[in-house]
Amino acid sequence: MMKHEMYEFTLVLDGVDDQTDGLEDQLFEAQCDDALINFRNGTVYLDFSRKSTSIEEAIISAIQAVEGIPAGAKVISILPDDLVTEAEIAHRLKKTRQAVSLWVKKARRQENPFPNPVSGLSDKSPMWRWGEVVQWLHVHRLIKDKKILDSATFIEHANAVLGERDPKIKAYRHNILNRLQQPTNTKFIS
Repeated sequence: MMKHEMYEFTLVLDGVDDQTDGLEDQLFEAQCDDALINFRNGTVYLDFSRKSTSIEEAIISAIQAVEGIPAGAKVISILPDDLVTEAEIAHRLKKTRQAVSLWVKKARRQENPFPNPVSGLSDKSPMWRWGEVVQWLHVHRLIKDKKILDSATFIEHANAVLGERDPKIKAYRHNILNRLQQPTNTKFIS
């Protein structure tokens, strides 16, 4: 028999707001009694603490339940976010900012240095992919629980899939992909 564990995540919704009649009751009837409903800046999000056999099963079952309510809610993303700042890395790992800063500056573990940031390079707060950070931490045995790595990987890919559910976004992305895969005959003049 598979072991059930508690998984915490947040679903961000579209198609409903704080004025949606009976939203709380509909979510309760859809077996989302393990979620706390929140409203912020016109957005509805649900903080789940769901018992399941895996993070994947917990999130997929929650999305199916939420999207099955009569109000017409649609899940547009899953949190925690994939892009993280140095401060967020420290917060998630319950480490000091100084410890994370040493990793980021590559002052520690130089044989396999910390991943490079992927965004915000011209800002004071560059950002890293959480999945790459967790992979690095796992390789260095700074986190031993592989479920953290599995969770980061799943959420990153699930968010990409959620974005692809919109036909316009999917078509636009696939157009870019097709163009990138075509050989180019363009020569640039310097």
